Amino acid sequence: MKKLLMLFFAVSLLSSAAFAGTKEGWEVELRQLSLNITSTEVHNTDDKFAEARVKADSQTFIQGKLDFAANYFANKLFWSNTILGEYGKTYVRPVNKEETITENANKVLFTTDLTYRLWNVENFLGGFEAGPFANVGYETQFDNSNGQPLRKILRGKAGAKLFEGKYLKELYAAYVVESDYTYRPESTNTAYEAGFRAEKEIRDGVKLTAKAYYRDYQSYSEEKMSDLDYEFEGEIRLDVMLWNNLSVAPFINYYCASAQHFERVGENWYTGISISYSTFFKRAIEK
Repeated sequence: MKKLLMLFFAVSLLSSAAFAGTKEGWEVELRQLSLNITSTEVHNTDDKFAEARVKADSQTFIQGKLDFAANYFANKLFWSNTILGEYGKTYVRPVNKEETITENANKVLFTTDLTYRLWNVENFLGGFEAGPFANVGYETQFDNSNGQPLRKILRGKAGAKLFEGKYLKELYAAYVVESDYTYRPESTNTAYEAGFRAEKEIRDGVKLTAKAYYRDYQSYSEEKMSDLDYEFEGEIRLDVMLWNNLSVAPFINYYCASAQHFERVGENWYTGISISYSTFFKRAIEK
């Protein structure tokens, strides 16, 4: 990874190719505002029933997600600012027992990202721009209702990326340094990270989106039981436009993580259908 990044920066400095940006100005986009709700109500249940639908526990699943971006395209620079928030709970109500509540999502992430617009490739993979970038982000949670300390992480990244293509919206590799203030004393951690986000319009009103990232931790200044060896998250969704900017989207989300002090890998598969809204508040000028 280090050799690839050094090679990229060396080529970047030696390159004399002219750059012609495809966009200019502010672009403000609500990528996704979605809500998933599933509810099952069971009354007069009894184990003697052969039908599973009247033997189940009543339960309600609720989850919301916000993905917002405000980007600025200058002649040689691309400045990206994002807000990502997701929160959800599952309520299980067994007969003659107390209700149990578990969180299925709890995350807030603010990022600001500055990329040097070094190259504009037009005839490969639908076209894209490329250049070195630096990123600063802050990750936290809405609350700590699960009894654990509130997650507080300040994270910095530096690397190279391809971005703003017709299909390839982002593909990057980076070196990561993060300060974890969740526990005391705070820990300074390092990692390598790679990720992508791609979109493909299947037909008018139907869009396929795929995204994923992989973060491989290298060191921790303060070792804790919660230290991760690596983590991976990927999602595929198919947005089908219903009306105006409102769509229905079946999706699959997968997350896994390996902790340094546990042998087995923790996994979470999440599948469902969401109702989501997306729109551009302002579009950049096409040059």
